[in-house]
Amino acid sequence: MNSGRAGAHDGTWPYGDARPLPPDRSQAILEATKHVAARLKGGGYPFALVGSVAAYAHGVPVSLQHDADFCILREDAEAVTVSLQAAGIEVRVPPEDWLVKARSHGEEIDLIFELAQQPVTRELLSRAQTLPVDSVHMPVLSPTDLMGSLLDAFSEHHCDFGAVLPIARTLREKIDWSRLRREHQDSPMPDAFLYLLERLDVIEPREAAP
Repeated sequence: MNSGRAGAHDGTWPYGDARPLPPDRSQAILEATKHVAARLKGGGYPFALVGSVAAYAHGVPVSLQHDADFCILREDAEAVTVSLQAAGIEVRVPPEDWLVKARSHGEEIDLIFELAQQPVTRELLSRAQTLPVDSVHMPVLSPTDLMGSLLDAFSEHHCDFGAVLPIARTLREKIDWSRLRREHQDSPMPDAFLYLLERLDVIEPREAAP
């Protein structure tokens, strides 16, 4: 019998037009991440995982629905491209001049040498923590640097606080919030997000912070 609630039990959107739920791409993204990381490790290239897969590695319960992101040094970009291509990984150079794109296991991989217009440096990569990602150990951007990269990405045209809030909640005790306040005090969107965290009792109010 048709109950009049089309889609209520078939995985589609129940209000009008059918909208299938996005497929679970988590394992494919993790396999692609491990594939690329193995080539970077094998070639001895400094790198660190960033983005949603880095949050996942730090224990944030995120749903992996997009690409995996790696930080690399700009001077290594050409050699990394050759190494990945030798492993059968498709690599292409997009119009943007701050990354190269790869594809593995059907998933997109971004190899980034600028984070929010700031060059990836050896100092940044040296602060990375080695963590297991689906049982494979690899460098992952530190919690403070990961949150800093997310704050840096906020602008008037990109301010999805809701996507970053769960990461801040989960990692709040591992992040140097005083450092992030100093670095972003003159940037309206990051500063607004930090104020939101205070109002939600995720972090201490700045007047109470050491």
